Amino acid sequence: MARPYDPDTFTAHRRLFWISAVFAVIMLAPVAWIVGLSFKDNAELMVGTQSVFSPPYTLANYVNIFKSSSVFGWLWNSIIVATGQTIGVLILSSMAGYAFARLEFPFRKTLFIIVLFGLAVPEQAIIIERHQMFNWFALHNTYLGLILPGMSSAFGVYLMTQFFRAIPKEIDEAALLDNASAWRIFWKVLLPLTLPAQATLGIFTFLMAWNDYWWPLISATKKEMFTLTIGIASSQSNFAQSEGLGFLTAQAVFASLPVVVVYIFFQRHIVTAVSGGAVK
Repeated sequence: MARPYDPDTFTAHRRLFWISAVFAVIMLAPVAWIVGLSFKDNAELMVGTQSVFSPPYTLANYVNIFKSSSVFGWLWNSIIVATGQTIGVLILSSMAGYAFARLEFPFRKTLFIIVLFGLAVPEQAIIIERHQMFNWFALHNTYLGLILPGMSSAFGVYLMTQFFRAIPKEIDEAALLDNASAWRIFWKVLLPLTLPAQATLGIFTFLMAWNDYWWPLISATKKEMFTLTIGIASSQSNFAQSEGLGFLTAQAVFASLPVVVVYIFFQRHIVTAVSGGAVK
């Protein structure tokens, strides 16, 4: 049955819509500005940026990016590192979350608290020890060296633990009646129910891995092992010596496109997980 029309409710919703629209414009304005600059001629931008939203436009800045043979290597490195970290975080966080939420073992609560402490420890606090350890194992300038640090995610373990706890235990009991093992319950029964949470965690992990600058800057010292963020930064010694503002912004847009595409394809899962509608 349709709800009766309420003028006050309609007015409140319309007011909320316009407020949200204003905030959306404010948030998107810098993005639109960067994209506009990337299509402008560098010589024109040296005079001023007032004409950023008026023709003529050019694709020369993007063409110059692809003229560099190193860009595709950096792009491939970023794909390998971000994908490897994402897969690793999803596997380890899902298994750890299931163990903390469903299994009984010694010091379970203590270990979970130790994992939560990882949320409070900044990466910079352990960077020297990590650098020395990876140097001792000769893992610098390798894909494994770039991927391994990002595979440990305290947030991922916490998220998956809370998600597994939200699943009714009656599902486990029904599976036990069918003589299912703990591994089969995890793999066949519970894990498919956590897909929205995994999609959310995967997107956040991929985003952080793709934009990571700190660790690749330390671990990747050879040009052929640069990720896209490090490679683009290395191509600009400083702003004054760059090839132009348009080329600089085109590089920024190019580096962010894969993340935007991933978010567009998986945003439905994020909304489902955040709204709490994954498990009824």
